[in-house]
Amino acid sequence: MKNKTIATWLTFWTGPMGLHRFYLYGFSDMQGWLLPVPTALGVYGLERVQQFGQDDTLSWILIPLLGFTIAGCALNAIVYGLTSAEKWNTKFNPKGDELNPAGSTHWGTVIGVAIALMLGTTVLMASLVFSFQRFFEYQIEAARLISQ
Repeated sequence: MKNKTIATWLTFWTGPMGLHRFYLYGFSDMQGWLLPVPTALGVYGLERVQQFGQDDTLSWILIPLLGFTIAGCALNAIVYGLTSAEKWNTKFNPKGDELNPAGSTHWGTVIGVAIALMLGTTVLMASLVFSFQRFFEYQIEAARLISQ
């Protein structure tokens, strides 16, 4: 039986590595195998900023991949946590009863949803701000080059 609280916390903490997909869908899930790719690219972008500074163009393209992946996994944790017990058990526990306790919501689920909401929106806003700031700085530099 797949537990909704465990799935919510796994999605929030290990989502960017795809481990929650393996818990819910098994090792044949392609999205679970592909989720570490944007995560690794984003981490590589962070390493490039530490090595080359903030003006590295490739890093400001790669860093938001990590942020958007984390934010997407936090959103997924919220969706899992807010799914009704009937829908959860129908989708992930089809052999069990529709009102199986594995699909019910507990305080652990509620706390997981609240933390995913707080940290997910923070990471999403930071990624958007970073992306827009770098985009407009790039546009200003391009305009300066054209005007000279």
